[in-house]
Amino acid sequence: MPTSTSNAVWEGGLRGGRGHFDAGSGVISGDYSFATRFESATGTNPEELIAAAHAACLSMALSAGLEAAKTPATRISTKAACTIEKVGDGFRITKMKLEVRGEVPGLDEAGFRAAAEQAKDGCPVSQALKGNVPMELDARLA
Repeated sequence: MPTSTSNAVWEGGLRGGRGHFDAGSGVISGDYSFATRFESATGTNPEELIAAAHAACLSMALSAGLEAAKTPATRISTKAACTIEKVGDGFRITKMKLEVRGEVPGLDEAGFRAAAEQAKDGCPVSQALKGNVPMELDARLA
Protein backbone atom coordinates (compact mmCIF):
# COMPACT_ATOMS: atom_id res chain seq x y z
CA MET A 1 0.00 0.00 0.00
CA PRO A 2 1.20 3.54 -0.66
CA THR A 3 2.70 5.82 1.96
CA SER A 4 1.95 9.53 1.64
CA THR A 5 4.48 12.13 2.69
CA SER A 6 4.60 15.84 3.37
CA ASN A 7 7.27 18.23 4.59
CA ALA A 8 6.98 21.28 6.82
CA VAL A 9 9.49 23.90 7.90
CA TRP A 10 8.94 26.39 10.72
CA GLU A 11 11.21 29.40 11.13
CA GLY A 12 11.29 31.62 14.21
CA GLY A 13 9.37 31.70 17.45
CA LEU A 14 5.76 30.66 17.92
CA ARG A 15 3.99 34.01 17.55
CA GLY A 16 6.38 35.74 15.17
CA GLY A 17 7.50 32.75 13.17
CA ARG A 18 6.21 31.33 9.95
CA GLY A 19 5.92 27.94 8.35
CA HIS A 20 5.56 26.36 4.95
CA PHE A 21 4.44 22.85 4.01
CA ASP A 22 4.67 20.88 0.78
CA ALA A 23 2.80 17.67 0.07
CA GLY A 24 5.01 14.95 -1.31
CA SER A 25 2.98 14.83 -4.52
CA GLY A 26 3.67 18.51 -5.17
CA VAL A 27 -0.04 19.14 -5.69
CA ILE A 28 -0.60 21.24 -2.56
CA SER A 29 1.57 23.54 -0.50
CA GLY A 30 1.01 26.53 1.71
CA ASP A 31 2.22 29.00 4.27
CA TYR A 32 0.98 29.03 7.82
CA SER A 33 1.58 31.04 10.98
CA PHE A 34 0.33 31.56 14.50
CA ALA A 35 -2.18 34.06 13.12
CA THR A 36 -3.54 31.68 10.45
CA ARG A 37 -3.89 28.95 13.04
CA PHE A 38 -5.23 30.76 16.09
CA GLU A 39 -6.43 34.20 14.95
CA SER A 40 -8.37 33.51 11.72
CA ALA A 41 -5.86 35.32 9.52
CA THR A 42 -5.85 34.50 5.82
CA GLY A 43 -3.83 31.38 5.08
CA THR A 44 -3.88 27.71 5.91
CA ASN A 45 -3.22 25.72 9.07
CA PRO A 46 -2.86 22.09 10.14
CA GLU A 47 -6.51 21.82 11.20
CA GLU A 48 -7.71 22.94 7.76
CA LEU A 49 -5.57 20.22 6.22
CA ILE A 50 -6.99 17.59 8.60
CA ALA A 51 -10.52 18.78 7.76
CA ALA A 52 -9.78 18.53 4.02
CA ALA A 53 -8.37 15.04 4.46
CA HIS A 54 -11.41 13.96 6.48
CA ALA A 55 -13.89 15.40 3.97
CA ALA A 56 -12.14 13.68 1.06
CA CYS A 57 -11.80 10.36 2.87
CA LEU A 58 -15.42 10.28 4.07
CA SER A 59 -16.71 11.15 0.60
CA MET A 60 -14.76 8.27 -0.94
CA ALA A 61 -15.73 5.79 1.80
CA LEU A 62 -19.41 6.68 1.46
CA SER A 63 -19.25 6.38 -2.31
CA ALA A 64 -17.65 2.94 -1.99
CA GLY A 65 -20.24 1.76 0.54
CA LEU A 66 -23.17 2.97 -1.56
CA GLU A 67 -21.72 1.34 -4.67
CA ALA A 68 -21.24 -1.96 -2.82
CA ALA A 69 -24.89 -1.77 -1.69
CA LYS A 70 -25.97 -1.38 -5.35
CA THR A 71 -27.14 2.22 -4.78
CA PRO A 72 -24.30 4.20 -6.33
CA ALA A 73 -24.20 7.93 -5.70
CA THR A 74 -24.06 10.45 -8.50
CA ARG A 75 -22.56 13.02 -6.12
CA ILE A 76 -21.28 13.17 -2.55
CA SER A 77 -20.33 16.53 -1.03
CA THR A 78 -18.69 16.70 2.39
CA LYS A 79 -17.80 19.74 4.46
CA ALA A 80 -15.59 19.11 7.49
CA ALA A 81 -14.99 21.66 10.25
CA CYS A 82 -12.07 20.96 12.59
CA THR A 83 -12.10 22.98 15.82
CA ILE A 84 -8.98 23.72 17.87
CA GLU A 85 -9.26 25.20 21.36
CA LYS A 86 -7.06 26.02 24.31
CA VAL A 87 -7.28 23.19 26.82
CA GLY A 88 -5.21 23.55 29.96
CA ASP A 89 -1.74 24.76 29.08
CA GLY A 90 -1.93 23.77 25.42
CA PHE A 91 -4.18 23.47 22.41
CA ARG A 92 -6.23 20.49 21.34
CA ILE A 93 -8.48 19.54 18.44
CA THR A 94 -11.79 19.33 20.26
CA LYS A 95 -14.33 18.59 17.53
CA MET A 96 -14.79 17.48 13.94
CA LYS A 97 -18.13 18.38 12.42
CA LEU A 98 -18.99 16.56 9.18
CA GLU A 99 -21.78 17.71 6.89
CA VAL A 100 -22.49 15.28 4.07
CA ARG A 101 -24.92 15.78 1.22
CA GLY A 102 -25.60 13.15 -1.39
CA GLU A 103 -27.41 12.56 -4.62
CA VAL A 104 -28.26 8.87 -4.58
CA PRO A 105 -31.03 7.69 -6.91
CA GLY A 106 -33.24 5.04 -5.32
CA LEU A 107 -32.12 5.61 -1.72
CA ASP A 108 -34.23 7.18 1.02
CA GLU A 109 -33.09 9.59 3.71
CA ALA A 110 -32.77 6.93 6.42
CA GLY A 111 -30.72 4.67 4.15
CA PHE A 112 -28.41 7.54 3.29
CA ARG A 113 -27.91 8.50 6.93
CA ALA A 114 -27.11 4.89 7.84
CA ALA A 115 -24.63 4.57 4.97
CA ALA A 116 -22.98 7.87 5.95
CA GLU A 117 -22.67 6.78 9.58
CA GLN A 118 -21.08 3.51 8.50
CA ALA A 119 -18.67 5.37 6.21
CA LYS A 120 -17.78 7.81 9.01
CA ASP A 121 -16.98 4.93 11.34
CA GLY A 122 -14.91 3.11 8.73
CA CYS A 123 -12.98 5.72 6.78
CA PRO A 124 -9.23 5.75 7.55
CA VAL A 125 -9.15 9.38 8.72
CA SER A 126 -12.07 8.75 11.10
CA GLN A 127 -10.23 5.70 12.36
CA ALA A 128 -7.15 7.83 13.06
CA LEU A 129 -9.20 10.36 15.03
CA LYS A 130 -11.61 7.93 16.73
CA GLY A 131 -11.44 7.92 20.52
CA ASN A 132 -9.52 11.21 20.54
CA VAL A 133 -11.67 13.75 18.69
CA PRO A 134 -15.47 13.85 19.06
CA MET A 135 -17.17 13.68 15.65
CA GLU A 136 -20.57 15.03 14.72
CA LEU A 137 -22.29 13.88 11.51
CA ASP A 138 -25.09 15.64 9.64
CA ALA A 139 -25.96 13.52 6.60
CA ARG A 140 -28.82 14.29 4.23
CA LEU A 141 -29.82 13.74 0.66
CA ALA A 142 -29.37 16.84 -1.46
